Amino acid sequence: MCRSLKRKALFAAAAGTLLLASMAAYKTYAGSPDGGFWGQHNQISHVLLISIDGMHAVDFINCSQGQYCPNLAGLAQTGVNYLNTSTSKPSDSFPGLTAIVSGGTPRSFGAFYDVAYDRSLDPPALTTGNGVYGAPGLCTPYAPPTGTTTEFDEGIDLDQTQLNGGAPAGVDGGVASIDPRKLERDPALGCAPVYPWNFVRTNTIFGVIHASGGYTAWSDKHPSYSSVNGPGNGTNVNDYYSPEINSIPVNLPTVPGCNPLPDQTAVAASNAWTDSFANIKCYDSLKVQAVLNEINGKTHNGKAWAPTPVLFGMNFQAVSVGEKLIEKSLSPKVVGGYLDSQGTPSPALMGEIVFVDNAIGQMVSALKWGGLLESTLIVISAKHGQSPIDSARYLGISNSTGDPITTSPATILDGAGCLPTSESPSNPTGIGPTEDDVSLIWLNSNCTTASAVSLLRSTSPATNNVAGIGEIFSGPILTTYFNAPGLPPSGDPRTPDIVVTPDIGVTYSGSTKKLAEHGGFSRDDTNVMLLLSNPNLQPGTVTSSVETAQIAPTILVVLGLNPNQLQAVQIEQTQALPAVQFNGFHGW
Repeated sequence: MCRSLKRKALFAAAAGTLLLASMAAYKTYAGSPDGGFWGQHNQISHVLLISIDGMHAVDFINCSQGQYCPNLAGLAQTGVNYLNTSTSKPSDSFPGLTAIVSGGTPRSFGAFYDVAYDRSLDPPALTTGNGVYGAPGLCTPYAPPTGTTTEFDEGIDLDQTQLNGGAPAGVDGGVASIDPRKLERDPALGCAPVYPWNFVRTNTIFGVIHASGGYTAWSDKHPSYSSVNGPGNGTNVNDYYSPEINSIPVNLPTVPGCNPLPDQTAVAASNAWTDSFANIKCYDSLKVQAVLNEINGKTHNGKAWAPTPVLFGMNFQAVSVGEKLIEKSLSPKVVGGYLDSQGTPSPALMGEIVFVDNAIGQMVSALKWGGLLESTLIVISAKHGQSPIDSARYLGISNSTGDPITTSPATILDGAGCLPTSESPSNPTGIGPTEDDVSLIWLNSNCTTASAVSLLRSTSPATNNVAGIGEIFSGPILTTYFNAPGLPPSGDPRTPDIVVTPDIGVTYSGSTKKLAEHGGFSRDDTNVMLLLSNPNLQPGTVTSSVETAQIAPTILVVLGLNPNQLQAVQIEQTQALPAVQFNGFHGW
């Protein structure tokens, strides 16, 4: 049974109402195991958390004004809209999601990218599906580490070509899809494999809520994103669902209009769900069905009864695909992205936004039907944005006539022998460097940081910027973002030695199938929508700067839990979001 603390009661008595207090006003209390106890103390007993990956703040402005996202616009009528919200930096999905659920940045939680590097770990026992080389003898228990590329995407699936990630028969994807042989190993722990949830250094809101007796659920794009569990045994999310987004598209009998898939030009063995504007909607619909089942008191697959989760939600991929895809398999080809620098969406992108809006409308209707809307805080944001919004400014590596970008920072340094083999772009079977519209560089012992930076500046000078370099972060300036690189106790084994952010529009890819990417530090990469909504929430617009990392402590405060139970919140002093005030209640 949960115990309400004296200070909370005193606030309520003094105000004549329940006070949703600031972080400092809360102390820890334990809850009952039924998952519904918070409603006894607070107005909110459920949180529906949604990430519309790629959804900029301007996308929400434009669709609201253009009246093609009526459900999102309707939520804003009883919501707080944060216009100046920043994602994590880097703005990759992996750190972006981890920031939302932990309240931290890579400085505290240690995840820089889904494919990154760790100087304190050793390679996996088996080569991953995407080429991180592994073999049993590459880790010696309790010996000094050699360092390795880390991979937490589809490459650690049992079978990344399968929608369920190769999980055993009857299992539709999730933790059971992870192949432990493909996980990096920790020699300090006897070469034990490092599961995604233990790669994350700090706990998450799923862990705090689960420990307090709350039932939790989450749906995402990879089994590896079970990292949202946070450290432990991988069970802080009671119901984790993760159809593999980079699997071969297959017919979906349970999704209306998706059996067969609507786009038969993108169902070959070489395709993934992200290769089609139409098929990605079918993929996302699987997770929408999961959320609807959970609202209705069932597990994600609808096969068993379960509590409606205290914390649950999903990510949408459709908008991200709409922003970046050039679908050449269609005739004529269909180009996504934007029509101008104001973020006017192409017809393809608008179709993805309309789809997501309709899906969210279904969730809101289900909450109303179940009598749960007033007790549910809906939080809608994005793990990352996408750059450039002005699609005409996109520049890959030598992928258009007259393209001035002919190389990348990693390629320059690889030519001088500065990169570990697992990070080398010249490794024909490897996964390659961590580069999108950012370049994260981990050096080997052949080169110093100073010499590597000097080589980048001389090879790609301002007068002949062949690598499109915008800024180079190393040394003291790098520590304004992250811990200093190195090995303990003097450095962080995961921090890159160098981070390069390119000029706006530059992406270190030779692909001709996309016109945007994310991962960088630019405003287009990081300025995403953030909306909190509830029928009793006093509506408003916040223009001061906030971060998606503030979502985590806000969720705990609203549920009556102590946000200081989050380790990243303590380390980084992350504050709850401002202007969250409920009618008849005080805010913080």
